[in-house]
Amino acid sequence: MPVIRNRRRWRLIKTLAIQHPTPHCTARYGAAFALLLFAVPLRQFGPWSALWTTPCILAASVLIAWGAESAQFFVAQGFALAILAWMQTLPEFAVEAVLAWKQQTALLMANLTGAVRLLTGLAWPMIYVTAAVVHRRRTGQPLRMIALNAHQSVEVIGLLVPLLYALLIWWKGTLSVYDAAFLVGFYAVYLFLLTRLPAVSCEEIEDLEAVPRAVVTARPSRRNLSIAALFLTGGALIYFAAEPFLGSLIAVAAAASIPTFFVIQWLAPVVSEFPELASTFYFARQEAKASVALMNIASSNINQWTLLMAMLPVVLSLGSGSMQSLIFDPEQKRELLLTIGQSFTSFVFLLNMEFAWWEALALFVLFAAQFAFPSGYKPYITGVFFLWTIIEFIAIGMRRKRPLALQFFIDTIRGRKHNL
Repeated sequence: MPVIRNRRRWRLIKTLAIQHPTPHCTARYGAAFALLLFAVPLRQFGPWSALWTTPCILAASVLIAWGAESAQFFVAQGFALAILAWMQTLPEFAVEAVLAWKQQTALLMANLTGAVRLLTGLAWPMIYVTAAVVHRRRTGQPLRMIALNAHQSVEVIGLLVPLLYALLIWWKGTLSVYDAAFLVGFYAVYLFLLTRLPAVSCEEIEDLEAVPRAVVTARPSRRNLSIAALFLTGGALIYFAAEPFLGSLIAVAAAASIPTFFVIQWLAPVVSEFPELASTFYFARQEAKASVALMNIASSNINQWTLLMAMLPVVLSLGSGSMQSLIFDPEQKRELLLTIGQSFTSFVFLLNMEFAWWEALALFVLFAAQFAFPSGYKPYITGVFFLWTIIEFIAIGMRRKRPLALQFFIDTIRGRKHNL
C-alpha cells in the first residue's frame, strides 16, 4: 500500500507540472514535490475514519505538549511555545497549501479566518473555564483572572504588528508576494526576540508531570533524543491523521448538505486546531500554567497572521506558474475584517497582562453571536469589536501611562526582570 500511494502521489506531481508548462519546469517540478510532501491532497474518507484519527491527533497533542514542556528548560519558554504552535498548526498549513496550489482562491480566507476566530473566540474562554474549575476545586474560591508573566509580554506585543499589517491588507484588498516578504521578515524578528529570553528556572522541574520530568532529568544525550522524538512523533501522527480526519468531517458535512465554505471555514479548523485545543487543556488544567495555555494560542495567532498569510500568495504563484496576488471579493473582505476586529479585541484584553473572567465571557458571547444571528448581522458584530478596541485605546491614552504589556516588553528586551 505505501508503494501504491507513493506512485499515485508521484503521478499527481507530474500532472501538476505538465498542466502548467513553463521554461522553469524543473523548478516547478521540485516545488510541486515539496508541496505534496508537506500538504497531502485531500481524498475521500468515510465518517468512520474519525474513530481512529481522533485518538491519534489527541495523542499527538500530548506528545508535542510534553516536548514543549521539556524544551522550555533549555531554550526560552516563548521560543519553545512558538515551535509548539508551529507544529500544532501543520494541518492548517497543509489544508491551505492544497487550496492555494489548486487555485481555490474563494476558499483560502475561509480556513484562515475560521481558525483564528475559533482560537480567540472559543479557545481562550475554554482556557479560563478550565483554570477556573481547577482553582475552585483546589481553593473553593472563584478565579477572577489569569495573570501573565512579564516575559509573556513579548507574545502579547508580538500580536500588534501583524494585526496592523492585516488591516492594511484588508484596506488594499490584495495579498501579494511582497506582503509575504514583510510578514516572514517580521516573524524572523519575533523569533529572534524570543531566543533572547531566559529559559524556565530549574526550580520548576518538580512541578512537571511524570513524563516531561523524566525527560528533563535524564542525561543530556538521552534528554535531547527524547525531546526530538516527542516532537517528531507528534508531528508524524498529525501529518498522517489530519487528512482522513478532515475527510471524515467532509463526508459527514456532505451527507448533511452543509455548504463547502462552511466546511472549510469551521469544520476544517476543528481538525487543524484540535491538537492545539488539546494541548491548551493540558496546560490549563495545571492552574499555574494557564497563562502558558493563553500564550500557546497567542503564538499560533502570530503564526497565522504571518507565516500562514505569507504562504498563500507564494503557493498561489507557484501553482499558476506566474506571480499572483490574492484579490479579495466583498465577502472575503467582510470575513477578514471581522477576524481582525476579534483579534484586536483579544489583544487589548491582554495589554494589562491579565485575562479576566468578563473578558473571557465577552469573547465567547461575541463568538457565539456569529452563529446565533444571520450572516447579515456580522457587520454589526465587527463594529462591536472595533468600537471596543477604540474605546480601550482611548482609555489607555487618557491614562497617559504605558500599558503594562508594553512596559514589560521594553524591560524584558533590555534584560530587566519583573515578578507579577
